[in-house]
Amino acid sequence: MKQQPVTLKDIAAKLGVSVATVSRALRGYPDIRPETKEAVLELAEEMRYRPNPLAMNLRKNQSNIIGLMIPEVVHHFFSSIIEGVMEIAEEQGYTVMICQSNEDFERERRDVGMLLSARVDGLLISHANSTTDFAHLQEYLDLGIPIVMYDKVTDDLDVSKVVVDDYQGSFQATEHLIVQGCTRIAHIRGPQGVKNAEERLEGYKDALLKHHLPVDEELIKNTYRVDLAEGATATSELLSLPHPPDGIYAVTDLVALGVMQTLRESGISVPNQMAVIGFSNWFVSSVVDPPLSTVHQPGTEIGKTATTMLINEIRLGQADQSVVHETRVLNTRLVVRDSSKRKRG
Repeated sequence: MKQQPVTLKDIAAKLGVSVATVSRALRGYPDIRPETKEAVLELAEEMRYRPNPLAMNLRKNQSNIIGLMIPEVVHHFFSSIIEGVMEIAEEQGYTVMICQSNEDFERERRDVGMLLSARVDGLLISHANSTTDFAHLQEYLDLGIPIVMYDKVTDDLDVSKVVVDDYQGSFQATEHLIVQGCTRIAHIRGPQGVKNAEERLEGYKDALLKHHLPVDEELIKNTYRVDLAEGATATSELLSLPHPPDGIYAVTDLVALGVMQTLRESGISVPNQMAVIGFSNWFVSSVVDPPLSTVHQPGTEIGKTATTMLINEIRLGQADQSVVHETRVLNTRLVVRDSSKRKRG
């Protein structure tokens, strides 16, 4: 059976003194007699007493806990964000409670409520693909609890945000395929209505238009779960067209791996017959055959930036100072590997 933690009341009862005396002795107050202080310290050690930081912080109306909601921990991009969040939080004396929505709105709403019940001081969140109602997040704001959104964000909430330049990254990915000689480029896009997916779609379209290539709607395939299976299915559909593409730009590296799997099974050479590029620079991208070209997202930097912004807003709120919300846009970087290299040198 789990043993209950030792409390100040337990120590006080054994010594026949007040809880206040025990508390003051443990904190080194000079008005406590030396023999009493020594007795308290010895018994506390003997009973393995450990202070309860949560209880102490609650008395100050703060928990020093940050909530972190991620869509899927399996993605290298999100795990690198966690790394950045944890680094800054630890430096600043905060504990992080991590929840995963698994791209499900109901799960996100439930876990956001759980974090609120745990009295987090603030929330970092990349919302689920299926989230269109943000009332569960507005509740935080109504209570004065700050939120910083990252990656997948919404304009429906007046909060600070950290994103990458999805439009520019997508434009560069598409233009790279054009420079490599592709003239019929497909895009396997993210879910409709999700801001970063829409910006990547616009970058793709504008790159085509800049180079006087038509935007062919039959070359744009939708995903909902944004996973390997959907990448494979979309590729099969593209290959069945009367005029298949000669290049495919996938909204994420995971989707791109599904693309390459189907191309390999179909006997289509990458990049000679089909050039492929993804987005995110997942660690597996560099070790598949051929290595996958992609767009690098600075996940660790996103995590660090978002956490720094959130802690700043928490502290401003605790000091009754005004907060000005801002959006930080971080740069992406084109990473060219063999999956798209048709022109050497």
